[in-house]
Amino acid sequence: MSSRKTMIAADVDFDRQGLQFGRLRLPHSVHRSAYGHIPIPIAIAANGSGPTVLLTGGVHGDEYEGPIALSRLAREIDIDRVRGRIIIVPMLNHPAFAAGTRVSPIDDINLNRIFPGRRDGTATEMIAHYVTTELLPRADCLIDLHAGGSSLQYLPALLAPRWSDPQKAARVDALVTAFGAENVIYFDSVRALSGEDRVIGNYADQNDVDFLTGEFGGGSSVNIDGLATAERGVRGVLAHLGVFPAEGAHSPRKGRIRRLAMDDSGLYAFADRRGFFEPKFALGHSVAAGALAGLIHDIDNPWQTPVEIFFRTGGIAMCVRTFSLVEAGDCLGHLAREI
Repeated sequence: MSSRKTMIAADVDFDRQGLQFGRLRLPHSVHRSAYGHIPIPIAIAANGSGPTVLLTGGVHGDEYEGPIALSRLAREIDIDRVRGRIIIVPMLNHPAFAAGTRVSPIDDINLNRIFPGRRDGTATEMIAHYVTTELLPRADCLIDLHAGGSSLQYLPALLAPRWSDPQKAARVDALVTAFGAENVIYFDSVRALSGEDRVIGNYADQNDVDFLTGEFGGGSSVNIDGLATAERGVRGVLAHLGVFPAEGAHSPRKGRIRRLAMDDSGLYAFADRRGFFEPKFALGHSVAAGALAGLIHDIDNPWQTPVEIFFRTGGIAMCVRTFSLVEAGDCLGHLAREI
């Protein structure tokens, strides 16, 4: 990672007190706009001393619960009741968000698989570099809101890193409790579910930033329950950290927190061929070990017996594929086991 200064400019002052709405200016010189830039909305609420909380959404451009929740939060902030600083970037990958695609239409890169980025790289690499060098070093806590995007549907769930260090684990557990989600999935602290470490959480940890993420819906739509969970959860964490007054936070959700893990490859089902997928499980259902995940029907020979795909490990169904058409290697869905 280059330590040289970012080429993205900000028209907000991170050190100024008060409420600011502005833009990050991502350089983008193209045929139709020689001196152009892509504006990325950013809001900062700062008042007095206290922790800095970084809130991001729209890392993938076809996920909407995060952008809605964070934009509404920014509109509703009462700056006189803030103690500390909140940095809100509701649509971090703005080129992808404007196109409604998971990856940027400019460079076809997945923002959450390119950290720490490059200051002189493509548009997506420059955004990742800005987060790594400008935003994370200012933050004490990061909440990065996700959903399944176009291709996946999720049962709304908070995702929390699992730490062996007892102090870090205790801080995360307190954040989880404050967030108040019904389902909490613990995951590898520095890697994506695919095993890659080029993710925002890894670089949050390298900057000593406590972080939470989550999957709050999917299908390139808005999950009403997931949106409510995300909104309530963000406000709960802000109150827990003292950035919001406790009496101004939403009432915590009642009931037991279901704690889960996705640390077994047998919890996942993948297509092993081209075809169209018929699921045999539904979100939230308990699925036994060895259960049928679904059938892949032959596109060219539909009278052929469909191929059966199985889960090796049992658990709670957390994710199912939105698109029926599949290619070999596509994720069809996954479970999570209770811990």
